Amino acid sequence: MQVRFRQEGGRALPVLVWRAPAPMRMIASAAHGGGIGLRRWVVNAQVPMSYGRRDPDAHLSKLGISLGLPGRGVGMLTAADVRDVTSVTDAGVEVSATLGLGHPTWAAAPDGAGPVSLVGTINLLVVLPERLSDAALVNAVATATEAKAQALWESGVRGTGTATDAVCIACPDAGAPHAFGGPRSLWGARLARAVHGAILAGLSHTEPVARSAGRGPGSVTRSAGGR
Repeated sequence: MQVRFRQEGGRALPVLVWRAPAPMRMIASAAHGGGIGLRRWVVNAQVPMSYGRRDPDAHLSKLGISLGLPGRGVGMLTAADVRDVTSVTDAGVEVSATLGLGHPTWAAAPDGAGPVSLVGTINLLVVLPERLSDAALVNAVATATEAKAQALWESGVRGTGTATDAVCIACPDAGAPHAFGGPRSLWGARLARAVHGAILAGLSHTEPVARSAGRGPGSVTRSAGGR
């Protein structure tokens, strides 16, 4: 993974760039290149906290071209400083995470529970060394999300994530596919531990700004941008 820079709004903003050695099968919830299919690269681009563009797909497509990235890829955005990326490996599974927790939220929250902002975004890139079936990839997204929520709860964050979290999971397109990606499957278990570790490591870099009395999962809200 490389850190590159681009000029936007008079500022030099960092971009994390990951290139696959060969096209890989990816599943992503990202603004650009989402869904399931063959992809060749992943970018995680920092944007200003005032970011308000309504065309993130086109924005990221142009960014990929400007960086000289060939073919189709996956693009994610965050207002967190992507240079604070945390990476964890577990038995062949590689996870990189950037954390912005300006607006943590509970998944099952009432309407109007809080703002939707890239200021608070957790982006995950997971790279597996063996192929998963499409169904197992979907299962792996759920496993990664559960592991993320577990790490947040253990760290006292009052929320299961943010409203704009994104995840990308990549695996080879060749070989016999593994049928399962749940937390007790071979690769799902390793993925879960690596995601859990990467989130905990990222949270260790943040400063608590407020504490809330009362019961419930956690009591700490944290600063914007994962800092």
